[in-house]
Amino acid sequence: AVLSRDNNDSSASFVCQRYAGSAVCALVAFFAFISPVLMVLVPRLPSMNLKREQLQCDSECDGLLISFSFKLLILLLATWAIFFRQPKATMPRIFIYRSLISLLVFIFTFSYWLFYVVRVMEDLEQVRYHSIVQFSLSLVDALLFIQYLAVILLELRHLSPQYCIKILRSPDGHSCWYNIGQLSVQRAASWALERYYQDFPIYNPYLDRLPIRKKGHNNQNSSSFKYYDVDGSASAADGQTRAVLTANARRRDSAHNERFYEEHEYERRVRKRRARLLTAAEEAFTHIKRQHEEHGPSAPMTPQEAAQSIFPGLARALQKYLRVTRQQPRHSMESILRHLSLCLAHDMSPRAFLEKYLQPSPILQNDQEHRGVQSWGLVCEQLLSRQITSGTVFQLRQNDVSLLCCIERLPHYNISEEIIHPKSNKFVLRLNSETSV
Repeated sequence: AVLSRDNNDSSASFVCQRYAGSAVCALVAFFAFISPVLMVLVPRLPSMNLKREQLQCDSECDGLLISFSFKLLILLLATWAIFFRQPKATMPRIFIYRSLISLLVFIFTFSYWLFYVVRVMEDLEQVRYHSIVQFSLSLVDALLFIQYLAVILLELRHLSPQYCIKILRSPDGHSCWYNIGQLSVQRAASWALERYYQDFPIYNPYLDRLPIRKKGHNNQNSSSFKYYDVDGSASAADGQTRAVLTANARRRDSAHNERFYEEHEYERRVRKRRARLLTAAEEAFTHIKRQHEEHGPSAPMTPQEAAQSIFPGLARALQKYLRVTRQQPRHSMESILRHLSLCLAHDMSPRAFLEKYLQPSPILQNDQEHRGVQSWGLVCEQLLSRQITSGTVFQLRQNDVSLLCCIERLPHYNISEEIIHPKSNKFVLRLNSETSV
């Protein structure tokens, strides 16, 4: 199955797809919840023309009504606490277990209404209010048992780890391993995205191409062109051609050596810029004191004004560090000043202020990822509503980033008891002439 999501996250089709399933389930739940209440209230309507003797409610009936009310309250609170929440992801296929629970609730409620109309309300002369209350209470009990089944299938079944999932990001090759329970392919993809935004570092495409230092003049003689001696002999031309080819092959063989030194030089520059940035930030923060801590004459400033006053002292070092780590497209001056004023308002340390720029994870730390909807494409060979198995592979795509997810079953652990003989923990000291004891 292949799913590609367009970028129009505010379109009517996307909004309908996002909330249609939850709206249908909420409508079925409301119909099931209000049904027992209506069953109890309908016989007391004047249009039913029931006699006073038929509507009498003794002490046993009152006890059933009290139990009926509390069970409805428990059902309402439990349903609100467990199921009434915003969906985390919009699935391309239906959620099998949620659909099964909703269908079961509808069938139970419809069956009770059918029996209520045909058997209870058909012969009004034989109707007793006590039997109607008891019948409605049985519907509430059935709904409570269905809710218990829903908690097991929707919330508890996938908590026990059964598989191990590897999430591999392309193109930088960062990977993580997680234990995962029994889920469908589409729910496993949603679960993998939650872990991706929580644990993976920010992907920086500009770091894939490290800056290459300029070659010296001693390497200018190396060229990929072939030279021919027109006036000379053919053997001289062949010898010079072989020399050029040999030099090119030697240069290709030494490419890994050049890459090693380039990466080493880059890491050295990053550490150097990082040390300068830490020093500049610590010096800049020393100029700011709380008004109640400063006893001399000074003009009070707001956190925004304080941030603007100390920012020039660390701006140059921060700019160089962001440039060498290729982070300058992510951080504007307004966002840096806003973050600095927030740290000053809460008395954060210089290292706490720099954490956003020195720590590349998690992905949600990137301001460009703060969107209401993250659109991903899901690619899998099997049906997305089926359960994952050992060997299941699916891919998630978003622009230039792709996540390859591979599923493997966790092994069965065979733990056997081994009895150690008590005499095996006895030791003797063997002395000889070379022993220092």
